[in-house]
Order: sequence, then structure tokens, then C-alpha cells
Amino acid sequence: MARLLVSVVTIAVLGWFGYWWVGSSAQETALKTWLADRANAGWVADYNTLEVRGFPNRFDTVITDLHLADPQQGWAWTAPAFYIHALSYKPNHIIVVWPENQKFSSPRETLSLLSENMRASVKFEPNTTLALDRTTIEMDGLTLSSTKGWSSTLKKASFATRQTAGEKFAHDIDFRAQEVTPARLFKNIVDPQNILPAVFEEMHVATTLAFDAPWDRLAIEGRKPLLKRVDFTDVSAKWGELSFQAKGSVTLDDLGYPTGKIRIRAKNWKDMLKLGVNSGRIPADLVGPIETALTFLARMSGNPDTIDAPLSFSGRTMSIGVIPIGPAPRFRL
Repeated sequence: MARLLVSVVTIAVLGWFGYWWVGSSAQETALKTWLADRANAGWVADYNTLEVRGFPNRFDTVITDLHLADPQQGWAWTAPAFYIHALSYKPNHIIVVWPENQKFSSPRETLSLLSENMRASVKFEPNTTLALDRTTIEMDGLTLSSTKGWSSTLKKASFATRQTAGEKFAHDIDFRAQEVTPARLFKNIVDPQNILPAVFEEMHVATTLAFDAPWDRLAIEGRKPLLKRVDFTDVSAKWGELSFQAKGSVTLDDLGYPTGKIRIRAKNWKDMLKLGVNSGRIPADLVGPIETALTFLARMSGNPDTIDAPLSFSGRTMSIGVIPIGPAPRFRL
């Protein structure tokens, strides 16, 4: 009996070792193949080392001196190290850890990102296309600096997604940020007269984004899914004495122009109007008519300091209440 027990345990251990070796080798090969395929497709996909560790219960992948760039799209990302962790019995659920410093580049500028903590939990569907199921990203103590001379900080933020129940190719999105210090360049443009405090207190965005195709491995490598509908469950922000809320839904045409209504509530809207004028986003000759119209809307809401009205999109134009305010924006990823 003892010999039988020892034999069973030995076979189990050898079997698990074989499973881990096959799994870790497959993961390492898959990542190296993907990077090689990107290079063959015209990307820059360089790294120093790529290896999988973590026997017996984990697949811990470490990539050093990683440099990815897509010349066609004009972006590049570099990191001294990048970590991908997964339990060996749940390889479709991974933990991604970014290094304390990384860089993002575009034809316009290079951004340096420093962080105390930046990690993500990502779960994919267990198939070869790896469609995104859900994700959670946590960020603490971020500092973003540009080669154009500006910098911005963020105390804490979280970003989460999940596939929308009962709807194909749709994802529920939730983003929260606390204590954002905008770049001085942005602050000078938006608020040159220092109406607002230096720190943006909080922001919350809860939406559902519906696409025409899944976000999976093929979407990263090729055609990006088109955004077809945006449901604004809760969009709210507080910056000093200003507060803003929005709820509603819009559908998008193939060019990204919206049709639909979003209910907005803006407290201390006169200061918001001043910001628009000071930043040059609202022409000075339109201030009078806009202020008259918004005063009328505020009185209709029962509070002269607050606007509570629908923001409507139709025919590539937008209006607040019954007042046209200009061309509609395009929603493009």
C-alpha cells in the first residue's frame, strides 16, 4: 500500500511538472511569436529577455527592456520591465504589473509616466481569440510629464470593464479619479484667471460602450471595432465650486457622429461660461446670446445657478434645450 501511495504521488508530481512545463513553454513561445509577428508586420517589437517562471502554481512572465511601436499609427511604448502573472490552473486570468517608469511617444511629444502602483487584473474568454471578458486597473501616485514642458499628477484612479450582460460586443465601463492636478499648460488655457483651485477633486464616469465587433487579439492586431452606441449611466465631476452631471444615450453613425439626448446638470454654470470665454472656446461675440439663453434655461430648472436640461444631438449638430449651440463632436477611439 505504501509503495502504491508513493507511486501515485510520484506520478501526480511528474504529471503536474509536465503540465507546468508544457504550459510555461507554450506561453513563452506564444509571446515570442506574437512579438515576432508584429515585427514582421512592420512594428518595432524589441526586448532583451523574455522568460516564464513560477513553478509549480504560477506562470510569471518577465519581459525586460520592452519597446513596442506601430509606425502606421504613430505611437510607441517603452518599459524597462513588464510583468504578466497567472495561476497555472487559470491561464486566461492574468495580473499585469507595469514598472514605476515608462514612456509613451507620438509624433507630437513623448510622455514619461511615473507611478507608485499600476496594475491590472484581466480576464479573457478561454479561446484562441482571447476576447476581453473583464478588467480592473488600479493606479496610485501617478505623475505624467511631457517633453513639451508640462506635467500632471493623479493621487488615485481606477478603471474597470466587464462584458454587458445579454448584449453582444458591449462593455460596461467605470472610471474614477481623485485629486487630479492638471498640467499648468491646460490650466492656463482653461482657467487663465484662476477661477478654479489647482486640484481637480473627483471624477466618475460610468458608461456602456457598444461596438460592432469584439475586443480581442484580432482587434489589437488589425481593424479596431467601431463604437456604435454610448450609454451615459453617470458622468459626474467636481472642481472647486463647479459640479457637473450627465445621463443619457446616443447612437453613432459610421463616422462617429451622435444622435440622441443626454440630460445634463451644471452647477455654477456662469463660471463654466467664463472658462469657455477665457480659454477662447466660446467667441466673445456669442457670450451675450449664450448667456441669455442659458439664463432662461436655468430659470426653467428653478435655480438660477444651475442648468438642468437635455443636450440633444441630431443631424451632426447639438443643442441644449431648444437652443442650437454648434456642430456635434465625433466619438472615435
